[in-house]
Amino acid sequence: MSRRSRPAWEDSDDERISISLASVPRLRKLRKTESEDVITGRQYIKRLRRQFERLYPTPEWATQASVQHPKKKRRTSTGSVSDQSPTDDDSDMESDSLSAQPLAKLLQSAESLTAPLAPTGTIQKRKLKPEVIGIQRTKDIQTSGPSTITSLEIHPTLPLLLSSGGAAGLLSLYHLTSAPDAPSPNPLLTTLQLKGTSLETAAFAPDARDPRIFMGGRRRYFHVWDVGTGRVSKVTRVYGQQGGQRTFERFAVARGDGAHIAVLGSERKAGGVVNVLAAATLQWVAQVRVEAHGGVADFCWWRDGGGLTVVGRSGEVAEWDLRNGKVVARWRDEGAIGTTVLAMGGSGGPEELGGDRWVVVGSMSGIVNVYDRRSWKGEASAEEKSDNANCPRSPKPKRALDQLTTPISHLHFSPDGQLLCMASRWKRNALRLVHLPSCTVYRNWPTGQTPLGRISAIAFGEANGETTLAIGNEAGKIRGWEIRE
Repeated sequence: MSRRSRPAWEDSDDERISISLASVPRLRKLRKTESEDVITGRQYIKRLRRQFERLYPTPEWATQASVQHPKKKRRTSTGSVSDQSPTDDDSDMESDSLSAQPLAKLLQSAESLTAPLAPTGTIQKRKLKPEVIGIQRTKDIQTSGPSTITSLEIHPTLPLLLSSGGAAGLLSLYHLTSAPDAPSPNPLLTTLQLKGTSLETAAFAPDARDPRIFMGGRRRYFHVWDVGTGRVSKVTRVYGQQGGQRTFERFAVARGDGAHIAVLGSERKAGGVVNVLAAATLQWVAQVRVEAHGGVADFCWWRDGGGLTVVGRSGEVAEWDLRNGKVVARWRDEGAIGTTVLAMGGSGGPEELGGDRWVVVGSMSGIVNVYDRRSWKGEASAEEKSDNANCPRSPKPKRALDQLTTPISHLHFSPDGQLLCMASRWKRNALRLVHLPSCTVYRNWPTGQTPLGRISAIAFGEANGETTLAIGNEAGKIRGWEIRE
């Protein structure tokens, strides 16, 4: 036995114990012959290992990952070749930062992963009913530890779930499987750990042709992981905005083509700012400023990726158009007391504001205001129609939801816009599902036995006409549900 394959520890009792295979029904499959019964502990270990490998063969990408690659060589100015040493910029990452490279080969060889999900328009989508929802819990996703789940995202076109693990700096990528007879539901594909970096936000590039994942935390830099090559790059500055961008913990990739990234700025003079970067070059493009007391509370990309809706902590909302680089409308959230979070969803809204129908705003008091943009044109005065993009300066919410009593921390829409999930991380099991367009809260879920905990991340996804809901909590657990009807 080679030094590489020698066990790290051996138990001397393995030879002295005996196991009866015939007397235990679930062990009979380990017998070589029908008459075989008692074997030693060492033989039992070997047969268990052989049975496991028979059921779960070693995948090709895992075999390739175990192969030792030679050190890269670089040429010096004199033309000689020397070993390439890691730079200071890479000192905060695992020494084997390219360990994610086999994932690219896995994605190329597994049709179930590379095949985009069926477009929403090709499947007859069921309309959900209000009051009572059909929902079924799926297998929990196996996480690596108790670190708080700080962000979750389901890829819009691929069956992939991305999660980040807060202070541990751990990024995990899972394959979402819906088959009930799958040997390993929602298996872990790969992980990446950034030493010394607390990950607060992680996001896919929404275009399936762009294999990058963006990661940011409470640092002056962020990371970009190219899943296609396994390369992890570090972006240390936003040129022209270094002073106003001291953290990258809050960012969002544009919906639609994913051509831009919006990052919450650190500057709060005369309000707050959001910096916009080009996703391809990661260079600064523009800046959105909101005149709000206390700075920016939250922001969200329009449905078509053509602009941003930014809300201040005092309830002022600005609609910013990327195409002309200016704010085209301003309005105020009704009864705003300490605005905390904003979300948009649904289709059929005004095209001049990106096409989103629904805008929801959460506050410190636990109130969530739901606005229907379809009605705004009729509410706006002639003056507001001419200089405020058909947007009333003080719109009336269609419904004010008061089912939660602690500050709202999460608002998320399902891909089809029929569901709104609202939650507060400041109280255990503080989550509700809302039906749209009736704006009614479902009364049959969650129940008192639903294991939610203190919620720290939420993600919606859709595959083959079924809506998936993933919820992460501060205990490091990720649980999933399928919306049936």
